[in-house]
Amino acid sequence: MTEGNDSKDLDVIHGLDLKSYMGRWYEIAKIPMRFQPANGTNTRATYALQEDGKTVSVLNETFVGASRKSIGGKAFKTDVSNDEAKFKVQFWVPPFLPVYRAEGNYWVLQIGDKYEYAVVGEPDRRCLWILCRETEMEENLYNSILDTMKAKGFPVETVTKTCHLEGVGLETNKGEEDGLWWIKGLFDFSRGLFTR
Repeated sequence: MTEGNDSKDLDVIHGLDLKSYMGRWYEIAKIPMRFQPANGTNTRATYALQEDGKTVSVLNETFVGASRKSIGGKAFKTDVSNDEAKFKVQFWVPPFLPVYRAEGNYWVLQIGDKYEYAVVGEPDRRCLWILCRETEMEENLYNSILDTMKAKGFPVETVTKTCHLEGVGLETNKGEEDGLWWIKGLFDFSRGLFTR
């Protein structure tokens, strides 16, 4: 973290249109985290607004070889009284016998004019995701995002791009492992992502 930066000076998007934000997002790059497989490809997230108009269902997916690894959860605003795009995400693991609630911050830091890309992080600046509606992003835009996040105190030198392989991640792909790949991340408290 850059000296002098803290959550108080980390600006987020105001007035995020949740309906426009819904749908599938492809992970373009990230700060590697222990709970995400290092060899995962074609990583993506799918969001759907629930009937209350406030809660978002979350499906995170990645692929290791032909094996689809996924976990479902929900996201919600931490303070509904303001228009800041500050959310909490929650996942129960393992999903087949939920015994532990994993929770983290999900702050939307940048959004494209047409909601074609988004940048998500958290206040301690240890997590960062660059998302796009497509599996590729223009290099100029990508570099501009990195410059902006560096100025906000994120360690962008640790950011790695996500590989999207042709033919992987199709709806017909077989092989699935729900939630188990997240379990090892539950004990990575030094990262500060999960809290009880």
